[in-house]
Amino acid sequence: MAELDIGKHCQIDSCNQKDFLPFVCDCCSGVFCLDHRSREAHSCPEEPVKRETRTEGGSTSYPCSFQDCKGKELLPVICPQCEKHFCLAHRHQDDHKCEKLEVQKPRMAATKELVQKIVESKDVTKSKGRRGAKNSATAAKVALMKLKLHAAGDKGLPQTERTYFQVYLSKESKDSSQPMFFCSKWSVGKVVDYAASLASLKNNNNILTAKKLRLCHPQTGEAFRMDDTLLSLLAHPETPLYNGGNVILEYLDNECTSLEDVSDYITQT
Repeated sequence: MAELDIGKHCQIDSCNQKDFLPFVCDCCSGVFCLDHRSREAHSCPEEPVKRETRTEGGSTSYPCSFQDCKGKELLPVICPQCEKHFCLAHRHQDDHKCEKLEVQKPRMAATKELVQKIVESKDVTKSKGRRGAKNSATAAKVALMKLKLHAAGDKGLPQTERTYFQVYLSKESKDSSQPMFFCSKWSVGKVVDYAASLASLKNNNNILTAKKLRLCHPQTGEAFRMDDTLLSLLAHPETPLYNGGNVILEYLDNECTSLEDVSDYITQT
């Protein structure tokens, strides 16, 4: 069977890497791989064409800079990395294939690296680590029975889909924590929105420049991705969450990926 001709080769002679999702430069229309997608990386000879704002009927509009997009906004929506105007549909770096987008480590590898550093700093052996995980699971089962008596949540959720947490709240909250339950099928983003509503916390996650309310791991302090589901976090092979366990809800800067010290919220035993 003939191979499918998928992807294109990078136009940098010294590279020539085949990329299945190649990047097309907005300025010179060249095709490049991930490493050479920015104008600086491939020494783009063309100057970027700035799309000027337009005035229609006495009001100013800001056209989207994304290729072939006809969208425009009445207020400027500027990417803080590449500093170009975009419509709401292309405001995120992923959506407009931002040339300044940093390629992050795979989440599993980053988590594993973080956990390894924590283990080494505390000089914990592998056997102690296994006992600690077993103790966490046992403690969560005991706490689950108590949480079911007092937790707040959507009473319409089936019992089989409920996941209970002691949610440790932001330092800006008057309460240190609250027991809550959520649907195990929900994404982290929906959990954050629902928990903020229950705890009466300000939620500015839809504002580009505002600090974001994030759900964080109770041991590592890692901020979970908004599109992760509770089911995937409960089944995580390295650092799972536990039904009946703890989570932390805190405001983080856009570039921040974890809490500095979880002991500020939860006393580790």
